[in-house]
Amino acid sequence: MSMETTAGQTPPTRRSLFTDAVHAGREDLAGLGLHAPPLDLSTTYPSYDSRAEAARIDAFATTGERPDGPPVYARLDNPTTARFETALARLEGTGSAVAFASGMAALTACLLVRNSAGLRHVVAVRPLYGCSDHLLTAGLLGNEVTWVDPAGIADAIRPDTGLVMVETPANPTLAELDLAAVAHACGEVPLLADNTFATPVLQRPAERGARIVLHSATKYLGGHGDVLGGVVACDEEFARKLRQVRFATGGVLHPLAGYLLLRGLSTLPVRMRAASATAAELADRLAADPRVARVHYPKLGGAMVAFEVLGDPHEVIAGVRLITPAVSLGSVDTLIQHPASISHRIVGEGDRHASGVGDRLLRMSVGLEDAEDLWADLDRALSSARPAAAGERPRTRPAPGAGAASGRAGR
Repeated sequence: MSMETTAGQTPPTRRSLFTDAVHAGREDLAGLGLHAPPLDLSTTYPSYDSRAEAARIDAFATTGERPDGPPVYARLDNPTTARFETALARLEGTGSAVAFASGMAALTACLLVRNSAGLRHVVAVRPLYGCSDHLLTAGLLGNEVTWVDPAGIADAIRPDTGLVMVETPANPTLAELDLAAVAHACGEVPLLADNTFATPVLQRPAERGARIVLHSATKYLGGHGDVLGGVVACDEEFARKLRQVRFATGGVLHPLAGYLLLRGLSTLPVRMRAASATAAELADRLAADPRVARVHYPKLGGAMVAFEVLGDPHEVIAGVRLITPAVSLGSVDTLIQHPASISHRIVGEGDRHASGVGDRLLRMSVGLEDAEDLWADLDRALSSARPAAAGERPRTRPAPGAGAASGRAGR
């Protein structure tokens, strides 16, 4: 790769987040005679010196460090994806970043790195995204998980603990944690913080002690609902191990996705600022509405709002017209979903309820529409929901197949 700035390096000048969002990963373009970042779709690259190629591959297999010179094979590295990694590392304030095909592929790689060192035990705080919860609980990678409240982290750590995992603001309740206090409780165990909801615009977990920062890049980093990806921001030592796992398992980010994610980063601060302002206004209106029992909105702000309705939440979902009832979040348009039926259906009912994911909770990802138009749509939908009788639980839709694990699993 011919870039002057790679994911393992940062420009010497400290710049505004707004400026870095536009320029990071693009520092070499003028020298190449380009204005827009190029898209490299090559799967392989020519090399007429097979001895040197063998030495570069051996060096990567041993250390996980990016080879000098042109790429070897797309599963090892790609110049377009590397630009996105450079930019995200810059925004998160870490030495490196490694991109994957999805957020779940990124989390899987983190677990596999620690598993390979014999550290299979994970300490985690609920709620997490439903599939993250399921990956840990089901033991699909051979992990053992201990679920704790934040105050119990230090006591839960064992000699074989490889990670402590948290998500703040949490999906879907928007509960917030003191990352500095959590990091202190972790001691020498790496803290992995899922920063998907906040993005580096609102918080940079590495500055608060997290050693690994996870994103479902599909969400705010991409920002337009048209790209799937995940990324881990971390130090270069951990990044090298992640690259080795990515090469071996094949969970690579497609170059077109890397291109779209780099483009998405350039507008991330502007999108987050605008969507957060609208979300805060809607949260205030919902909090004053007699049809709403409770509103969850983070102190640090953001574009996510969760609220518990007094009527049937499924009828609210069915009643929206401008807002899209769909999984996922972080797009330019507003989305709403019922976590107990969708994003957290795969988590057992008792665990859902214990972590605050109730049957009347709705989660809304606020986009860039006008606040008045969004409120008009919400107002109609809330009015369409049948009032609940005293003590009545909402009508829940059974998951398809046998049991909750067969439910839909979008974030």
